[in-house]
Amino acid sequence: MLGIIGGTSLLYAKLPPLEKERCATPYGPAEIYRGEDVALLLRHQGNRPPHRINYQASLAALVLAGADRIVSIGSVGSLQLTIQPGSIVLPDDYLSYTSIPTIYDNSIGHVAPSVDADLVSEIAGLIPDAHLGGTYVQAPGPRFETSAEIRMMQQSGDVLGMTVASEATLANEFEIPFAAVCFVDNFCNGLSNDKVSYEGILATVKANKTAVELVVGTIVAELS
Repeated sequence: MLGIIGGTSLLYAKLPPLEKERCATPYGPAEIYRGEDVALLLRHQGNRPPHRINYQASLAALVLAGADRIVSIGSVGSLQLTIQPGSIVLPDDYLSYTSIPTIYDNSIGHVAPSVDADLVSEIAGLIPDAHLGGTYVQAPGPRFETSAEIRMMQQSGDVLGMTVASEATLANEFEIPFAAVCFVDNFCNGLSNDKVSYEGILATVKANKTAVELVVGTIVAELS
């Protein structure tokens, strides 16, 4: 069973027919869309902003559905002028400037989290034009970052989002291989003369609908 986590980009994409299912987990309820070999979770259930997402319930729902590997689809901003909007990035590492949730509430869980290199390699073979490798930086959200914050993040990161580091860490705690496919929708604040706005990013997300459908469809067809 392939687990897919989708964000804003998948809200506008045409997806294969899947059955909606409400899943009770030890961390709260979550909704998934299940097929024969794939389970899809939309992370912004009920239009929740990133800091309000119940990541433990989301990942647990995919685990209970039988997912044995997870691919996260995310919209990101570019921290580097060499990574243009419209690009696809397959990060091989991540860091976070915010607290990451854990399933270890009553004991200490020493997990050295990572992105699964083999799964990233498989996906790279399906998306030959993607940037292979790079660091995903997770910021708290829901606001955009200041130019000064972006200059700091540029020193160690390539793309910026608000969700993948939390999902990747929890997948590691559940001992499930994890990889991310990041669609670059904009340059981060201060990198270009274009003003960063939610409306502008949303317009780009909608414009990328066909590319997202193609990539997700290919991943589901080849990996599930």
